[in-house]
Amino acid sequence: MPSPPLTDLTERSREIFRLVVEGYLDSGHPVGSKALSGEGGINLSPASIRSVLAELETLGLLAAPHTSAGRMPTETGLRLFVDAMMQVGEPSEHERSAIAQRLATAGPIEQALEETSALLSDLSGAAGIVMVPKREPRLAQVRLMRIARDRAIAVLVGEDGNVENRLLDISEGDAVLEQAANYLQARMGGRTLSEAAAAIAVEIASGKSALDAASADLVARGLAVWSEDAAKRPVLIVRGQAKLLDDAAIGDIERVRLLLEELESREAVAGVLDRARRAEAMRIFIGSENRLFSLSGSSVIASPYRDREGRVVGVLGVIGPTRLNYARVVPMVDFTARQLAKRFG
Repeated sequence: MPSPPLTDLTERSREIFRLVVEGYLDSGHPVGSKALSGEGGINLSPASIRSVLAELETLGLLAAPHTSAGRMPTETGLRLFVDAMMQVGEPSEHERSAIAQRLATAGPIEQALEETSALLSDLSGAAGIVMVPKREPRLAQVRLMRIARDRAIAVLVGEDGNVENRLLDISEGDAVLEQAANYLQARMGGRTLSEAAAAIAVEIASGKSALDAASADLVARGLAVWSEDAAKRPVLIVRGQAKLLDDAAIGDIERVRLLLEELESREAVAGVLDRARRAEAMRIFIGSENRLFSLSGSSVIASPYRDREGRVVGVLGVIGPTRLNYARVVPMVDFTARQLAKRFG
C-alpha cells in the first residue's frame, strides 16, 4: 500500500513513529511503549504512547509481530521514513578514509571491484555487491615487454585512462617479440580488445599481416590469452553473505535462507542493479518493492558509478535485511561510488 503523506501525521505521531523506526533499525527488535517513555524518550504516559502506536498501525506504518507488545515498521513505514524523514549526512571521517585508502591501493581494476564489494560488506554488515562494467574500453596504447627469459608482460592502456596488465609465457627471441609488439600497437589502438582480436585474426589468416611465422604465432597466442581472461570477468561480484547470519537473524533464519538463495541468482540480481544503472541515480528497494527479494523481505541500496566522462559504467551497493541502517549506508554507498569512479578517471 502507498505511504500516507507525512502531513497526515501529527507532530506527536511523527516523533513516535521516528523513534520506533530508529530503535528498530538500531536493534533489529520491536520497540515497546515502555522503551519510548523511558529516560530520554517521549514525555507521555505509556497508555498515550500505545494509543498513538495503534493509530500508526491502523495507517499501515507499524506492525506488531507475533504476540509482542512492541512495534516495528512495515515496508510502507520504512518507505515513508526513508523518503520523508531520514537525515542523511556524509560518512564518518574514519569511513571516508578507509574507503579512499582501500580503493587507492587496490591493483588492477578487477581487484578494485573485488575490494569494493568486500569493503561495502565490511562497513555495512550486510552483503556488498558490484556490477562490473559490461562495455569494453577502447585501447589507446599496447606495450609488449620481456620481464624474464620465458615471460612477457602486455600493458593495455584504455582511452578512459584505465591500465591493465596481462602475463604471457614466451620462448621467442627479442626480435620476434619486438615485431609482435609493433604490430599489436599499430593494430589495436582505437579498438576494443574483441574488435582488435577479430580484425587481427582475419589479417593473419589471410596472410596479409607481413609477420613471420614466429611473430604471427606469438600475436595469436597473446590474443587468445587476453580474450580468454576478459571473458572470465564476472558480471556480478557479491561478498559478505556470511554477515547476513548475525545474532538478529537467528530468530528469522528462514528469511536469511531465502535471501542467500536469491543471491545465488546472479543474473536476476544484476537485473535489479540494472534499474539503478538505467535511472543513473541512487535507488533504494525495500522488501516487496523488488520482486526478486519479496520472499525474504530484503532491501537493496544501489548507486551507479561513472567514468571520467560522467558515463555510467556499473553499479555498486548493499543487500541486506530491511532493518539496514539506511541513514548510514546510503551516504556510504554514494561516497564509495564516487571514489571508485576515480579508478576510471
